[in-house]
Amino acid sequence: MRKRGGSKQQVKGRRANRAHKVSIAAASIADLQNQVGALAGELKEALEQQSATAEILRLISAVPADPQPVFELIVRRAVALCGSLFANVFRFDGDLIHFVASHNVGPSYVDMLRATYPMRPDHSQVSGRVLLNQSVVRLADALADPDYDQRFPRAMGWRRMLGMPIMRDRDVLGVIVVGWAEAGPVAKAQEDLLKTFADQAVIAIENARLLNELRERNEEIAGWNRDLKARVKEQVEELGRVGRLKRFLAPQLAEMIVSQGNEKILESHRREIVVVFCDLRGYTAFTETAEPEEVLDFLREYHGELGRLISQFEGTLDQFSGDGIMVFFNDPVPVPNPAERAVKMAVAMREAVSTLIAAWRERGRELGFGAGIAQGYATLGQIGYSERSGYTAIGTVCNVAARLCGEAKDGQILLSKRVNVALNGSVATEQIGALALKGLTQPVVTYNVPLTASQPTLRVIDGGNH
Repeated sequence: MRKRGGSKQQVKGRRANRAHKVSIAAASIADLQNQVGALAGELKEALEQQSATAEILRLISAVPADPQPVFELIVRRAVALCGSLFANVFRFDGDLIHFVASHNVGPSYVDMLRATYPMRPDHSQVSGRVLLNQSVVRLADALADPDYDQRFPRAMGWRRMLGMPIMRDRDVLGVIVVGWAEAGPVAKAQEDLLKTFADQAVIAIENARLLNELRERNEEIAGWNRDLKARVKEQVEELGRVGRLKRFLAPQLAEMIVSQGNEKILESHRREIVVVFCDLRGYTAFTETAEPEEVLDFLREYHGELGRLISQFEGTLDQFSGDGIMVFFNDPVPVPNPAERAVKMAVAMREAVSTLIAAWRERGRELGFGAGIAQGYATLGQIGYSERSGYTAIGTVCNVAARLCGEAKDGQILLSKRVNVALNGSVATEQIGALALKGLTQPVVTYNVPLTASQPTLRVIDGGNH
């Protein structure tokens, strides 16, 4: 009969087996604890990175027009999360690299950076290599690289370095540079983090660029609006001046004077001019027998025809007074051959008015047209007040033209001798003789511009019966 519990050897074997199982379980628990610890560390690191990226994005939203605070936050978070000695940010303007932000370095290092930058890209700096290669630059040991500027690692004590390009499409806008005290490769997780920071830097740079462009465009548009308002104001004022000048000047002359800003020529002065006076024969009798509306209808037609011709020949209108019109030439803008212009305008007026008069004669209205033209010196200038002004000529030459007009019979255009001489044969004339004109002490040798064969024969109405 066997004893309960077995032999001593069997008991020892069972105990050893249990101890082995306990040992295996303990090892598994330790391994699990290590794995949990590693996972917890990774989770903590991921949360810190997530928190950092979220913080940067919030800052980008809060300060969209200025990327500098974003750069400063990036270098702080890069040092904290990568365990590096320092982090720098550089900008590239297409020609030079500019130092813009740094963290965890002393004033002496910053002074060295400011003395080195801005600079053109070269292989002496990691930032230059990134721009030349347009890619990530990994430097396992700065002290072992003969092309690298040794002043910085020797002074600050770093070895391993990473340069991450800040890229928009294929353009490198800047560089993030990070350095560690130990030599060796850069961990992929750290490289990925810096790539995220570089992408966020691009967002900050682009936001600032777009907002600045928008601000500049708005300022440009505002400037255009201000200029437009100023130009509109100037044009309104100019139109007002032109409108006032058109009361007595041909439109083209009025516009020329205003465009040249030469309205001083309208100030009082003395000049030789040619004056034309014209009016209707039989007008007084017409107004006595016709209705006022009938008179106004006729005057509108009459003034419309003559006004068109005054503008065409670039005369200066002194006044409309009922049927009487005074026009002069060679002022305020001098013109070539003023006497010839004046006479040819009067001839054109005679032709135009003859058609109107023929139509009104069919209505039983006996009307005629006459004109007087004289040449001489007069004083000229603006008269009136700011709201209502005119431009006039004063002098004996005006009286002579008015008296010649008064003497003219229907169809006659009477000229003073001086006007006839100035024509120099350019217009056919006939001598009338010396006329004693009212208000003048000496008789005036007078000439007439006869009707041409193509012009209708006018009925003679005495000049004195206006």
